Amino acid sequence: MEVIRQDILLGKLTPGQKLVVADLKERYNVGASPIREALVQLSWKKYVKFAPQKGCWVAPVSIEELQDLFSANNVISRELLTRAITQGDEAWELNILTTYHKLSRLDPALDDTDLSEWEQRHNDFHTAILTSANSPVMLDIYNDIYDQIKRYRHIWVSKTREAEDRYNDQGEHEALMKAVLDRDIELAQKIMQTHFERAVDDIKNHL
Repeated sequence: MEVIRQDILLGKLTPGQKLVVADLKERYNVGASPIREALVQLSWKKYVKFAPQKGCWVAPVSIEELQDLFSANNVISRELLTRAITQGDEAWELNILTTYHKLSRLDPALDDTDLSEWEQRHNDFHTAILTSANSPVMLDIYNDIYDQIKRYRHIWVSKTREAEDRYNDQGEHEALMKAVLDRDIELAQKIMQTHFERAVDDIKNHL
């Protein structure tokens, strides 16, 4: 499943593209059963869409879905962030510092940067901030939404590599880290919301 998911994230399998098992067998050199199982699992994560009697496609992307995903992400992230800052301990703080340092070492705007590795570090940083919220259910929902947002972020970052307006986090990750470690809930929420809103605006310009 992972190799198909990565090809969807990286745009090698494009939004709306029909996925034929026979073609995928040849592409990935595996049997039909693993391909079908992978497609079902990817449909659970909303990377793939099934249509009865018609087949299977890479899930389409849209501005409406993008805005809805970030709106849901903002709502649940605010609650998790409040709980995390309130309950976080020293180990939580060290994990935030570590994941931020790793994220800051990669620039996704550079052509030789592995986008999958950057995405993982980006995910690790944002997740590290929220882990001490001690709410497995909300974290599962957050991760599900984040997985869907990944496709949009990959489209944005990969396209801006060829444009003048290359990706730049405007210092928001560092500012968020500092606000969280200072236990400033109001400022951290404000920075996070600005971060999300700017991402939505930038991604919309490249869909």
